[in-house]
Amino acid sequence: MEIVHVYTKLRGEFGRQCLFSDRPAELLVDVPPDPSLGLQFIQKTPRDQAVQACRDMSEHQVNTERFESDSCGINHVEGGWPKDVDPDEMEQTIRFRKKVEKDEGYMNSILQLGSIMEHCIRQNNAVDIYQLYFEDEEEVEESLEPPSAKTINVFRDPNEVKRTVTGLSWHPDGGRKLAAAYSCLEFQRATRDMSLDSYIWDIENPNRPEMTLKPASPLVCLDYNPKDPHTLVGGSYNGQIAYWDTRRGSQPVELCSVEQSHRDPVYKIIWLQSKTGTDAFSASTDGQVLWWDVRKLSEPTERLVLDPGREGNLDRALGAISLEFEATMPTKFMVGTEQGVVFSCNRKAKTPSEKIVCTYDGHHGPVYALQRNPFFPKNFLTVGDWTARIWSEDIKESSIMWTKYQMAYLMDACWSPSRPSVFFTVKTDGVLDVWDILFKQNDPTLSLKVCDKALYSLRVQDNGRLVACGSQQGGATLLEMCSGLSTLQKNEKSLLAAMFERETKREKILEARQREIRLKERSRSEQSREDDGGREDGEESPDQLIDRAEKDFYSVVETELRRRRDDMSKHSVKEKREKKRIEPQDRTG
Repeated sequence: MEIVHVYTKLRGEFGRQCLFSDRPAELLVDVPPDPSLGLQFIQKTPRDQAVQACRDMSEHQVNTERFESDSCGINHVEGGWPKDVDPDEMEQTIRFRKKVEKDEGYMNSILQLGSIMEHCIRQNNAVDIYQLYFEDEEEVEESLEPPSAKTINVFRDPNEVKRTVTGLSWHPDGGRKLAAAYSCLEFQRATRDMSLDSYIWDIENPNRPEMTLKPASPLVCLDYNPKDPHTLVGGSYNGQIAYWDTRRGSQPVELCSVEQSHRDPVYKIIWLQSKTGTDAFSASTDGQVLWWDVRKLSEPTERLVLDPGREGNLDRALGAISLEFEATMPTKFMVGTEQGVVFSCNRKAKTPSEKIVCTYDGHHGPVYALQRNPFFPKNFLTVGDWTARIWSEDIKESSIMWTKYQMAYLMDACWSPSRPSVFFTVKTDGVLDVWDILFKQNDPTLSLKVCDKALYSLRVQDNGRLVACGSQQGGATLLEMCSGLSTLQKNEKSLLAAMFERETKREKILEARQREIRLKERSRSEQSREDDGGREDGEESPDQLIDRAEKDFYSVVETELRRRRDDMSKHSVKEKREKKRIEPQDRTG
């Protein structure tokens, strides 16, 4: 079909033109309310949306590159001599000195400088610049500030494969250095490329260790000699004991043989109070405590087997995991075991059975930490499972004070050396707890999240100000406590002594009450036995009862077997008869 004509018009001109006019309102539809529909009404959940007219901001944190420092030493030798004078030749130096002393310029210089030096010397003699003006005055109590702590440094394991910091020891001369033992205690988790080294750190320089200790096996524990700050002793994962002198390099000076060492990892080693300052003793999970003289580590000088039966049987010995030695009690020492038992021992006892004096049983797991209070040595602190407990030597049945069960496992603890009522604990959730038992007993005074990984070791500096914590990821964190947690408070010793005495008396009363209840129960059971005496005389002994029960049992069994044989024989005879009846019928058929 062809298009003959095309007619075009704008779209806005299509249709009829709209004409509007005014008219009164008209009701078209009236819908009355229906109450039944209200039951089906579902109210829409309101939603609030906040609108911010400000421009979006972003915050970023940037760490600058760590400044690496290096320590260098310079040897100064005598110089300033002319080229023709050899300072090592005494005759030439004496001759040159006499020549200079006769020079007029030298004499004039000495006379001018002499008057100036004389004035300075007289001034120093008149005023003592090192005088302590307020030495005799009593310390004014500081304002009560909330307990706090801040991180000073973090000493990280420099190796790629990180290891756990299993042991820490402060340098005895002012605590300027910190020795750390690194090892992997998880069973069969140690890799071949894992380093064996442990390190000594300068607390001012976390970038690089000051010295490297190179043992034959990874160190689990180590300890500075309190009498000689240059020497250390360490316990290895394979049970060997190693001795270092830092002036003689990174290699151990003495190392005990494998045959004479422990058979399990050495979890604790401590220096002993002796005249020579060379005696130490170690504990291991093989159930032995060994004494050593570091001048001759070929064999131990003494040995103790931790057998609860006091018979020296190594097969029944309990594995040791912590040690305690107090210098004021040179003959006594304590050992914490894997089974939660604490041994109190006396080294000077004549026989091995007498060396184990008594035991304290109060933990459900290994006793990871054990330390006497430095101000009250009769009271000691233990840590195991989920609690920390304070004991008195006089109470064997139970501890006198304890913390409530924590959510994470406790791995180490120690007393503050400056405040008798303060102790520190570390847990597997990376938290350091500071407890002040005079302030409150149920909860720690201060809790700090040190790191995300578990904390395994803990040591406090001698002044109580610095605390070092070792973690599972190989970091040793150095924290500084506030003055309130490190300075001795007014009347603190007397208040704590009264608290320990009160709690000890309470436990003694409870122990006596328990003893009375046991005696009453025993007397009641004996009385009931006497009342049933006539009946008991005619009764058989336990052996006779067992024999009679066995005879009755075997007779019943034989009777049952005989009955079954008879039934089987009757059944077989019956089957033969039926078979004979069937065979003739088949033949006739």
